[in-house]
Amino acid sequence: MKKIEAIIKPFKLDEVREALSELGASGLTVTEVKGFGRQKGHTELYRGAEYVVDFLPKIKVEVVVADAMVERAVESIVKAAHTGKIGDGKIFVTSVEQVIRIRTGETDEGAI
Repeated sequence: MKKIEAIIKPFKLDEVREALSELGASGLTVTEVKGFGRQKGHTELYRGAEYVVDFLPKIKVEVVVADAMVERAVESIVKAAHTGKIGDGKIFVTSVEQVIRIRTGETDEGAI
């Protein structure tokens, strides 16, 4: 099993969720986060004063999938989240050693 964490632009969330649902992902976790990458934030104008926004709003989508589904899930996220502009985000894939469904006690792939 693998955990896929995708940091994406907020307005791309619905497209990414739909793409993962079409693959059969049974659930996902979404968190509102802030951060920056190569773009290093930006400046904005508010009431005539310019100020620097260091951390930009992003969405972190986390989903755990079976090993056989990882490549398709990553490709779907990339396709759905891509705008071609700086700040599209990143995807991290890590191994998951164990999953336990608290309600039923099911473990590993049965608990996904």
